[in-house]
Amino acid sequence: MNINWTAVLTGFAMTLALGFISGLVYVGSEASVVLLYWGGIGLLGGLTAGYLAGGAVSSGAVHGGLATVFGSLILLAIVTVTSLLFGGLVASFGVLVLGLLMLVFYAIPGALGGAIGSWAKHRRATPEPTGARA
Repeated sequence: MNINWTAVLTGFAMTLALGFISGLVYVGSEASVVLLYWGGIGLLGGLTAGYLAGGAVSSGAVHGGLATVFGSLILLAIVTVTSLLFGGLVASFGVLVLGLLMLVFYAIPGALGGAIGSWAKHRRATPEPTGARA
């Protein structure tokens, strides 16, 4: 399978933009709201990547999952460096280990969105008959 890196980077950019906007808008403190944002953002980023990649549903799922995992890795690197600067070595190591374990869970909404996006791109309605030919 060939990876369409343009689709993956576009899905990543969508995920990053939506994450930044929701971070500015987010005012609640309940964990369920945070998970809703996280799942929704991953789903929309994966949907973008899967729609742009097209192909089979499995190809869209791979592209959507790659887009969200790529974004999560970059975010994990930023958070790890920040926690190293302000929290020390132990806190930084804990953030890194927990973040690496969570990467699998970050890929699930992206892969689901990618599969839906790929399916939606190639969904075709059957043409209606125009009439009988004589």
